[in-house]
Amino acid sequence: MVDELKDGVEPAEGSVDRVEAGLEEHGAQAAEIAQLKAEKDQLIDRLARLQAEFDNARKREAKERADAREYTVGSTVEPFLGVMDNFQLALKADGTVEQLRSGVGFILKQMEDALKGLQVTAVETVGAQFDPRIHEALGSIETAEFPDHQVIEEIRRGYKIRERLLRPAMVKIAVNPAQVND
Repeated sequence: MVDELKDGVEPAEGSVDRVEAGLEEHGAQAAEIAQLKAEKDQLIDRLARLQAEFDNARKREAKERADAREYTVGSTVEPFLGVMDNFQLALKADGTVEQLRSGVGFILKQMEDALKGLQVTAVETVGAQFDPRIHEALGSIETAEFPDHQVIEEIRRGYKIRERLLRPAMVKIAVNPAQVND
């Protein structure tokens, strides 16, 4: 059709309408393409912002977790600093064996108080029935003096934090041959 116009020939009937319709269609497509490009740019911008927000939230959470860990360690260690100070003073002290023993007893009491503050308690041992969930038997002693399977000696103290066992107590238990095991 363009060739017809160049040659000075009148375009065929209806071809102008087809050209105009084609131009309108092309204009509508161009507008739609421009709109889609704008939407795409908005979505890419939104995605970039969301990614940045996510990265910032992840970094903030990691910092908060590290701060909480530091606070927990600090509040846990603090009660034991006084215990260490007293051990250092005991090492420098000149005194009798009895005075040193008394000082170490005081330090041990201070240590137990610090553990209680953290809700750490000793496992019940001597006089209790052997419980394999909280005791570890290192040996047995045959005796008629105590009931069978009663803990009669603590070798190493065990500890619990609330109801969770931190380490079992190492004990020796009584074996009483006079009692019948059920």
